[in-house]
Amino acid sequence: MQANDDPPPPGIDISRPHVALMYDYYLGGKDNYQVDREAVDRVAKAMPEIRVLARENRAFLRRAVRYMAEQGIRQFIDIGSGLPTAGNTHEVAQEVHSDARVVYVDNEPIVLAHGRALLATDDNTTVATADMRRPSEVLEHPETLRLIDFTAPVGVLLIAMVHFLAREEQPMVMGRLREALPKGSHIAATHVTVDGNSAETVEKIEKVYATTPTPIYFRTRDEIARFFDGFEMVEPGLVTIDKWRPDPSKPSHPVAHWLYGGVGVLR
Repeated sequence: MQANDDPPPPGIDISRPHVALMYDYYLGGKDNYQVDREAVDRVAKAMPEIRVLARENRAFLRRAVRYMAEQGIRQFIDIGSGLPTAGNTHEVAQEVHSDARVVYVDNEPIVLAHGRALLATDDNTTVATADMRRPSEVLEHPETLRLIDFTAPVGVLLIAMVHFLAREEQPMVMGRLREALPKGSHIAATHVTVDGNSAETVEKIEKVYATTPTPIYFRTRDEIARFFDGFEMVEPGLVTIDKWRPDPSKPSHPVAHWLYGGVGVLR
């Protein structure tokens, strides 16, 4: 697996691992640094199937985006998108609607740098640097306002993101997003769970992420369901991601039970 050993871009701190770059490494990408790879290796010692889980998470994203697009959603905000990789949100959405618009949002400057280069030829897709914890920063970013019409339904993606919100952050972040969206908008999210999983493994993974700027919080299904307050859950509801509208031609790996996922619609 190749990795990036070039000097980091200006403003990129490689003294600590970063979630977006760790996720890139999970998926086999090369835009990461030694500190990120070492953090991933520590996670993998606790959960050897972590890279498989990352791929299952991406598969859920693609199914959710396709579902939303088939319901008529033509504009998406992908919050915490990470570095562009295969099967991106805009690629899936534009298979259904060729004019679908997508704003990728991440708080990592390296995502902005790489994303701009990769998306330079697509006028309907852009990248914005903003932090999920400051939702107004996401919603009011000039790049968001350039592509997203908040008088029409929007698809918001929080894939493997809400588990980085502390309990006290949850109501404000989710409430602000809900208030900004018109009726007919959809929200999709995945979240790691303690349900049915080893407490020892959970503790080891939480300790690794505690060394990053973004600690992770494992939760029960009932706790995760609160992120969808105010939204009507799409069938089959909040389930482990292998059970959410599975593709019979692409069976899920059992490790998918580590993540709950769901899609909600604003009525």
